[in-house]
Amino acid sequence: MSDQKQVRKKRTIGETLKADLQAVFDRDPAARSKLEVILTYSGLHAIWMHRIAHALHKRKFFLLARIISQFSRFLTGIEIHPGAKIGKGLFIDHGMGVVIGETCEIGDYVTIYQGVTLGGTGKEKGKRHPTIEDHVLIASGAKVLGSMTIGRCSKIGAGSVVLREVPPNSTVVGVPGRVVVQNGVRIPHDLDHTNIPDPVSETLRQLQDEVLQLRKELEELRQERKEERRGSAECQ
Repeated sequence: MSDQKQVRKKRTIGETLKADLQAVFDRDPAARSKLEVILTYSGLHAIWMHRIAHALHKRKFFLLARIISQFSRFLTGIEIHPGAKIGKGLFIDHGMGVVIGETCEIGDYVTIYQGVTLGGTGKEKGKRHPTIEDHVLIASGAKVLGSMTIGRCSKIGAGSVVLREVPPNSTVVGVPGRVVVQNGVRIPHDLDHTNIPDPVSETLRQLQDEVLQLRKELEELRQERKEERRGSAECQ
């Protein structure tokens, strides 16, 4: 982890901005030209304004940093605290309603969809927001709350509420979030966040199958009782 931090310190501003721009083309098939993306993509605007605010925040220009942050929120609908640390290649798709807290740390090439909250769980000081490692995908409306780590190449399903650590190469769904393991095989990192297994619906389906099986067995017992009664009546 320390090696990654040293590498990130050596990056130039130009390399980081270029990676942010390229991330849009890599992960959004609707992107047509650089001019279109630079002028119209609110997620990119929010990231670039955050980089300015974060630079001011590190130099202790806290008020000016917050003003830029709030101006960015007004323009884009995306709220990123100036203290949040964001790696290169972050892609915020659509972005409306995204909230990223002060002590949040986001790695490289992370994808975040609209309505995501990376927040805290209380009023404690210090590290109180999540750490998102490289190549993580967080789908629409997901909430990741508290000081925990989301392991690299993991996926957080739409609407999930994550309150615990997530190991690398995992998929999390549900409320509260549950890790879904698919045959112990790493889940490919792509943008198809609609085809993620739902353990709640699978459990309900299993319960429904069991109820149907019990009804079938109960009906068979009723038929046996009827036949026994008929047999005893005939003997009388």
